[in-house]
Amino acid sequence: MTMDGKIIEIAVIVAGIDEEYQNGVLEGMIAFAKENNVNISCFSAFGGVIANSRYDIGEYNIYSLVDYSKFDGIILMNNTINDPDQKKQIIEKARSSGLPVAVLDGGDLPEFHNIRIDNSSAMQEIVRHVIKEHGAKTISYVSGPLANPEARDRYEAFLSVMAENGLATDARRVYFGEFRAIDGRRAVSSFISSGLTMPDAIVCANDAMALAVISELERSGYRVPEDIIVTGFDNIYNARHHCPALTTVSRPLSEAGYKACETVLKLIGGGAAEQDIPLEAKPIFTESCGCRSVFADDMKLYKKSAYKLIDSCRTDISLLNRMTSELAETETAEENISVISRFISELECERCCICLCSEWNGAFNEKWRGRTNDEYQIHGYTKTMSAPLIWDKGEISSVASFQSADMQPEPLNGGGNVSYFLPLHFRERCLGYYVVTNGDFPIKSLLCHSLMMNISNSIENIRKLLNLNSVIQELDRLYVIDPLCGIFNRNGFIREADILFRQCKENGTPLLISFIDMDGLKIINDSYGHKEGDFALQRLASVINECCKNGRICARFGGDEFIIVGADAEEEDAEALERSFKSRLESVNRMIGKPYEVAASIGTIVTEIQPDKTLFNLITQADEIMYEKKKRKKTSRYLRKA
Repeated sequence: MTMDGKIIEIAVIVAGIDEEYQNGVLEGMIAFAKENNVNISCFSAFGGVIANSRYDIGEYNIYSLVDYSKFDGIILMNNTINDPDQKKQIIEKARSSGLPVAVLDGGDLPEFHNIRIDNSSAMQEIVRHVIKEHGAKTISYVSGPLANPEARDRYEAFLSVMAENGLATDARRVYFGEFRAIDGRRAVSSFISSGLTMPDAIVCANDAMALAVISELERSGYRVPEDIIVTGFDNIYNARHHCPALTTVSRPLSEAGYKACETVLKLIGGGAAEQDIPLEAKPIFTESCGCRSVFADDMKLYKKSAYKLIDSCRTDISLLNRMTSELAETETAEENISVISRFISELECERCCICLCSEWNGAFNEKWRGRTNDEYQIHGYTKTMSAPLIWDKGEISSVASFQSADMQPEPLNGGGNVSYFLPLHFRERCLGYYVVTNGDFPIKSLLCHSLMMNISNSIENIRKLLNLNSVIQELDRLYVIDPLCGIFNRNGFIREADILFRQCKENGTPLLISFIDMDGLKIINDSYGHKEGDFALQRLASVINECCKNGRICARFGGDEFIIVGADAEEEDAEALERSFKSRLESVNRMIGKPYEVAASIGTIVTEIQPDKTLFNLITQADEIMYEKKKRKKTSRYLRKA
């Protein structure tokens, strides 16, 4: 759908898109986008999954990428985001954007249009059923976090039915978790260790916790439902096909996603929309409470869906293993991107982009020396990004630079597109982000998060390798370069001069060697201080370096001694070198205007290399010539009168 010729753009903020609740809601949004030619950009993190706070910083950073000025409306699924600070920031940005906002199950945000699934009625029916139909008297409850409005509604519904039936709710029989499977296991452990008798029933606020409760109860010797009834909420795939099948609540997730888009589109067009849109949830009574399974006769369908799920996992594991193996062999960013591009087609999407921060590699160089980890990109993204890989329907391209505010490295064509923006990071360090467009892999594959982590880790390995190579180069430079004079030291000279020596020896061409010794350095040091002595040495070194043309090399041989070596020389080259050296030295002295002269003695030879001669034999000859010249000088002439 267009307005004034512009495609409508909707931002969706969500977490954990590979989970069944998010899947169901997003399916409705995808259907709406296709039917109405609307573009949806879904910004998603996998925060709170691996219990690593530094990793979560990197995950949640994806929300800072959203430039709300580029969108026409917003849909918030902040009920999927566990971190309260992230929720608060997202809500504040949505408020300040001035855009139409719809929220899923956001009863605590009355200023937004709320598409809510009735959590209370269905939970009340479940609890009444357990009490009335199955005679449960002692009931424990496993709750989600009460900061979450859905968790709060379900808990309050539980309490209200307990109260209407005159049943007490002992605080020791309530466990507050985070809607995760591990909370179910911990709840059972808490109930067993409380010292209270085990309950007749355990009512859980979602299926993930309920299934874990059943598993932990069975591990502890309890049967479900014979000994303890267990119920859940959400009717996820594993709940339907568990043995025993889980008594739970079915919610119209796809309808909720579709309604959210529909509401936002009405508001964008200037129309009116209901502030609160309730959708009905329905309880499903089945085996885990002692009722007959509604799926008992659906074995054929179950086999088919189970096979499809297993086959999909097997395919994705193969992709992950093959990609991981090949990425481990890469040593450059180009090799890394090339490997990734070969596997993108297996994700079955229309477009996949890898976008990197402008300083993602953080290589060790002059700019990065002395920087701490706090100065790496952690919060937000660099103003400009690169996209080294844009895989678009089999065509591969790249973008050297684009504005991170644009989010997409290249504009999408037309409407009806659904793009997933996922974080690319190593721990808290932001490297960039992924964009997957028009493909189900991010929401349907159980291994999407694992694949993204593997690619992120491979890019971080490349960054570390680049860093290591830069450090090695720097160490090598320090090993061969004299820190005071900035030319080769003795180590560097031996390495480089040996190459020239062998070349001349093999080719039968003459070698030029000049040995230079500074005159009067001790007098400069004694009269004007060592700082002036260092300055004089540096000026002499610069003169010597300027004399090194046509492949010649120079070095500080030690103390105040310097050396020049050149290949393919002729006799006249020696005289030309010494004239140039003298002229440049005079020019430097005029320019610096010191109360002393920078002076030196030089001895030069040009000789073919005899079989019995070594490089140091020839250096000694040049040194002897220099020394004879030096003896003819008087040190006193090197000091000027003040």
